[in-house]
Amino acid sequence: MKKHKHIVKSVMALFFVITLFACEGNYKNIQKLNLKDNAPFAEGKNINLKYTDSGKVVTNLLAARLWDYSNMEFPYQEFPDGIELHFWDDEKESTVTSDYAIRFDETDIVDLRKNVVLVTSDSLVLRAEQLYWDQKNQWVFTDLPYQIKFKDGSYNDGARFDSSEDFTNFISRKNQGVQLIDKTKTDGE
Repeated sequence: MKKHKHIVKSVMALFFVITLFACEGNYKNIQKLNLKDNAPFAEGKNINLKYTDSGKVVTNLLAARLWDYSNMEFPYQEFPDGIELHFWDDEKESTVTSDYAIRFDETDIVDLRKNVVLVTSDSLVLRAEQLYWDQKNQWVFTDLPYQIKFKDGSYNDGARFDSSEDFTNFISRKNQGVQLIDKTKTDGE
């Protein structure tokens, strides 16, 4: 009789373990079934995300709403009401704002749309209706009209551009503008 009770307990324990692992294996499938088609995996309101490096805040993302589609085959985060992004480099602050933004996880590309304004720490102001930011390659670009104003008062209006994110390697196409040249620097060289 004692041996029979031991066998029953062993069978019950084995059954419990199998059930536990079977449920865990199906957990992701159950999660997907509970989501409506094309519904975000998570939603956030009044986002205030701070990224730190060595105890210092280096990036601060503010957004009214966030829709997280990390459950999709091509995961992304959408900010339907826009973003305000502050970032610091050597204590110098730059900001980016837009009325809409989307970030793709696999490519690290951010697509900023509608009333995009970038103000760098050295007073460069870029305005565009759309701006792509390739975070991995530290590159920004657009295929839509833009206006860029530099600290010295020079400006460039163009149809599209490609640039390093610090604007040291700037390539513009179909543009017009005013460039101010300091003759004291060019005469002596």
